[in-house]
Amino acid sequence: MLAIYKRELKSYFQSMIGCVFIAFLVAFAGIYFMAYNLNAGYPYFSYTLSGVLIVFLVGIPLITMKSFSEERRNKTDQLLLTAPVSLRQVVMGKYLAMVSVLAVPNLIFCLFPLIIKMQGTAYLKVDYISIVVFFLLGCVYIAIGMFLSSLTESQIIAFITTFGVLLVLYLWDGILSFLPSSAISGAVGIIILLTIVAAYIQQMTGNWFISGGIELIGIAACVVTYIVKSSLFENILTKFLGNLALANVFTDITSNSIVDISGIVLYLSVIVVFIFLTVQAIQKRRWS
Repeated sequence: MLAIYKRELKSYFQSMIGCVFIAFLVAFAGIYFMAYNLNAGYPYFSYTLSGVLIVFLVGIPLITMKSFSEERRNKTDQLLLTAPVSLRQVVMGKYLAMVSVLAVPNLIFCLFPLIIKMQGTAYLKVDYISIVVFFLLGCVYIAIGMFLSSLTESQIIAFITTFGVLLVLYLWDGILSFLPSSAISGAVGIIILLTIVAAYIQQMTGNWFISGGIELIGIAACVVTYIVKSSLFENILTKFLGNLALANVFTDITSNSIVDISGIVLYLSVIVVFIFLTVQAIQKRRWS
């Protein structure tokens, strides 16, 4: 895994992708820092980071698009699949290399609260916690982008799909406001989500019995629950899908100085899930 990590990390700086990503993120943060913290005198660097969040929409797809799609296009993925390391180590090596690239600008960000402190009042605890959570959110987005890159051999498609998913997540709160709140709509929505999950399971396993069984059991449970107590399905889509508003954990710190531990656990869980899905996607290709 260490050899793969070193190779990937080196490739990001040889191709200038890593340098461009770091420079772009730091420059954008510097502009917001000068506007909010130095000129306007706002004492929270966390507020500056909330403005930088939009850079992830382009920056993260930039560093994740080549993670696996380039290997497939160059036919070098077969070398990785036959390497004397486990597939999980290959994925983790690539993932940690991208996380290391992300860590560089975040380490630079640690200097900004100290500059604010030199100018007067500063809230170092809130600022440094916000930097850590900002970094974790970036790690979540990297895991998502890496998974999407493992599904295609085109870097352009990997970039566009990752950008699209991150854009949807960025606008997630606004999208939820358009969801219906009635019980019947909630029940139908849950059944649709079950169908999507069952379809993915079938795609990964090729087993219609397992995927069909999961969907039938889920549909039966929804129907019975709706008949017994339909009120449980009211606003269920908003409540359930609201957990996908990943940026809210970060914005709670910037807006209210509130650290949500459950949100941190959610970030770590999403990272693990998408690393697992990446391994499974490549594993399926190995045996296909």
